[in-house]
Amino acid sequence: IPDQLYEAAEVDGASKWFQFWNITAPLLRPVMIPAITLGMVWTFNNINVIWLVSNMGEPADSTHILVSYVYKAAFNMYRFGWAAALSVVIFAILFIFAQVFLKNTRATEPVY
Repeated sequence: IPDQLYEAAEVDGASKWFQFWNITAPLLRPVMIPAITLGMVWTFNNINVIWLVSNMGEPADSTHILVSYVYKAAFNMYRFGWAAALSVVIFAILFIFAQVFLKNTRATEPVY
């Protein structure tokens, strides 16, 4: 972010809070929106902690999330078709989430 924008805001008497919300935040939006979207997708697909801590979904498969159930269906129960179908459901959920998030944050709005 160019220093000239902050200097001009200081000359105009803008507070640091005003500078943050009216200069920094709008100019960081094009970078932060994809980062937040990808972070949410990666967190949704994170199987490591649940798989290792709960010993593959035990007790009685009560700690499964959708992603860990897909893994168990494919590689423990050998139900590859079911796992593939659930993977498409996961894709649809994440795609819808990403589209709603991007629309609500106006990520494609031009920055001047």
